[in-house]
Amino acid sequence: MYFMALATDYDGTLAHDGLVTASTLSALKKLKKSGRKLILVTGRELPDLKEVFPEVGLFDKVVAENGALIYTPASEEEQTISPSPSADFVDRLKKRGVKPLSVGRSIVATWEPHQATVLDVIKELGLELEIIFNKGAVMILPSGINKATGLAAALKDLRLSPHNVVGIGDAENDHAFLRASGCSIAVANALPAVKETADLVTREARGKGVEELIGKLIKQDHLIARKRLRGVLLGTANGKKVYLSPVETVLIAGSSGIGKSTLATALTERLAEQGLQFCIFDPEGDYDGLEGAVPLGDGSTAPSKEQLLELIEKPGTNIVVNGLALKVDERPDFFAELLPGLGSVRYRTARPHWLIIDEAHHLLPRRREDTRAVLSLELPGTVLITVHPEAISTGVLRLVTAVIALGPKAKSVIKTFCKEAGLEAPKSIPSPKGDRVLLWRPQDGKKPFTVKAIEPQQSLKRHSRKYAEGELDEAGSFYFTGPEKAMNLRAHNLIIFAQMAEGIDDKTWEYHLRAGDYSKWFRQQIRDKELARETAEAEKDKRLSPEDSRKRVLEAVRRRYTAPATAPER
Repeated sequence: MYFMALATDYDGTLAHDGLVTASTLSALKKLKKSGRKLILVTGRELPDLKEVFPEVGLFDKVVAENGALIYTPASEEEQTISPSPSADFVDRLKKRGVKPLSVGRSIVATWEPHQATVLDVIKELGLELEIIFNKGAVMILPSGINKATGLAAALKDLRLSPHNVVGIGDAENDHAFLRASGCSIAVANALPAVKETADLVTREARGKGVEELIGKLIKQDHLIARKRLRGVLLGTANGKKVYLSPVETVLIAGSSGIGKSTLATALTERLAEQGLQFCIFDPEGDYDGLEGAVPLGDGSTAPSKEQLLELIEKPGTNIVVNGLALKVDERPDFFAELLPGLGSVRYRTARPHWLIIDEAHHLLPRRREDTRAVLSLELPGTVLITVHPEAISTGVLRLVTAVIALGPKAKSVIKTFCKEAGLEAPKSIPSPKGDRVLLWRPQDGKKPFTVKAIEPQQSLKRHSRKYAEGELDEAGSFYFTGPEKAMNLRAHNLIIFAQMAEGIDDKTWEYHLRAGDYSKWFRQQIRDKELARETAEAEKDKRLSPEDSRKRVLEAVRRRYTAPATAPER
């Protein structure tokens, strides 16, 4: 499920002439059984609401007095989020002949045409009060208090995000909480202004319209999210913006060093701007220092499952789970142990809205067909990032709804994905040029097309310890083979590289030097352009002896990565 709560107005939406029909009550009960929360958002005062609607206990939260009072039916707890009305203000209104006049815990209410008198009294007393209209009703509340602020307080208690709420209403005072909801619905009898700004308008009026919406939520939750929610911006194609749906499972794949993590960083910036929670699983420390996210774990300390689950419960907290302290063969087990708890949170809250899994071939390897992984990833918003789509669990690949392929091997990425997922490859696949990426949605029946991808505003620092002491996978390691391929020495980090470089013979050293293998590895795998540039100068300088070139390259490596801790970290 993506939409975890229904927030509904009462009069004119849920109720007609103050009453809720039996069929509407039955629909509400059915929605609650689906695991969703029910929130009633009304301008009525609580005693009045309880009198006309004895079934109020069906709701998890009630936002009363147009946002000023939060009521929890299960515990009967009442929480006011704004001050009580001034006695002087109420007395002045009575003296000026304003009636009927109702005074609640925070709200003061009357009817048109008394709004002019109310405004005069507010000005006379110099009060910070606002007038809110509701089909003839005139409600006076402290400035900034409305149904949206009340809904936000209720959602905070429920630990839900407004993005996962469907709001439905009919009148002027519903605008605020409808705008604050992830998806806004107007019933057929709503005011024209409400219909104009709503994402959807029901065919039926009042309670029947609510029943209609509930039926769609239960049967077509993801379809509504996919069609009605904008999603996160990926880039532009043919002058039009291209978005990733909030319920998609996305595969980002391409050659090493081609910009996959850069694109993922840009996506996280857009998610943060929209208030969408994300969690990145970062096995190799590539997102160290990511803005707007709380780091969990580092190069020497493994992340904690308990800390992760505690942080995820806070809707406004984004997390980067750094697995650099874990050995490569420990990572799949660690990730698998996290999935049940993570899946439970996502099932209850649909959060984090986006789960970004870097080096997915490490964490969800093909050799490990883990049912728990597949079940957890069936929930909304997942990004899988990899150099090796063929090494990812087949069950996970079959959940992918969008493939983003980068670099010169973009075509082969899509072909490999199709082969592994058991799909027929598209006949026509364009080649992305420059800063463009290839996007293909296997289920929409359309051809792949190129997109000019968004770029990040921040530039992440490379994690020096990862490359100095960590363990790069086999594809990312350097191999000393020599001209006759007589050896196959694997250097899985820069310290091992330096040790091997000092021990190999001059012929082997020079073979790789003159082939440009060192600078190529530094550029593509270590992803350090400056180190690659400095090394390339040594590779091209034919005057250098094997001893001198070896000394120059290794000094450049040690200066950047294995120098004492007082040296500035890259």
